Amino acid sequence: MRRLISFPCQDATLIGTLDEAPHDTGLLIVSGGNEPRMGAHRGQALLAARIAGRGFPVLRFDRRGVGDSEGFNGGWESSGPDIAAAVAAFTQATGVARIIGFGNCDAASALAMFGQAADLNGVLLSNPWLAGEPDALPPAAAIRRHYARKLANPAEWLRLARGAVDFGRLRQGLTKIAAPPAPLDETAGPLLQAIESWGEAAAIIVARGDATGVAFRAAARGYGFAMETLATDSHSYADAMDLLERAILGYLDTTLSAQSSALHDDRSEPQNSV
Repeated sequence: MRRLISFPCQDATLIGTLDEAPHDTGLLIVSGGNEPRMGAHRGQALLAARIAGRGFPVLRFDRRGVGDSEGFNGGWESSGPDIAAAVAAFTQATGVARIIGFGNCDAASALAMFGQAADLNGVLLSNPWLAGEPDALPPAAAIRRHYARKLANPAEWLRLARGAVDFGRLRQGLTKIAAPPAPLDETAGPLLQAIESWGEAAAIIVARGDATGVAFRAAARGYGFAMETLATDSHSYADAMDLLERAILGYLDTTLSAQSSALHDDRSEPQNSV
């Protein structure tokens, strides 16, 4: 059953959509950018219905100043209170014992930074957004992947020989990837550390050909994050919803198994006589 709920966040009222289901582990979907809770092309609404159909309740919500919610939109950097309010409302509306956060792009960044303070039990971070680029070009890692794919295609060599390429843009791209790697900025460094602080409670999904996902993979080398790469170029998984659903369900099932194992271990310990 799907229903609307409202709940307070500081001086505003937020609106959410709850897909009810029987499990006591729930999924909280946080929207990225200024996107309302339905997501791009209603992708998050469709995803919520799929996940709830597999037994896990799902709450989506509009943060302050977005969609149907009141208040001032301060961007993802100010969304900590919104996430905490949504967690509290989710628990009150359903009685779930555990809540896992899922977000794409800067919503993933928000969950990594603010999810622990909001009492989330884990986070599933999709294409985490690190920082804006200093120019209009994609990140250097994404440019390298783009040209590597083109060099493997004989048709692209023919286009080059015929001069059917934008040589100015080609020169800009080659200049960017030849430059020394820039140090992590004031957003990227703390974000990677925040993800690391979650330990095994954080998992990452990236779209293989998405510029944001490619940039994150490059920056995260050496961190040892649990990361799954999905075979799509779509930032919002428009053509890979089945893959995204499978990845989310895999994480939720793993969470359930870990909780069940811990409960079994607790019950198996010998009790002291009184």
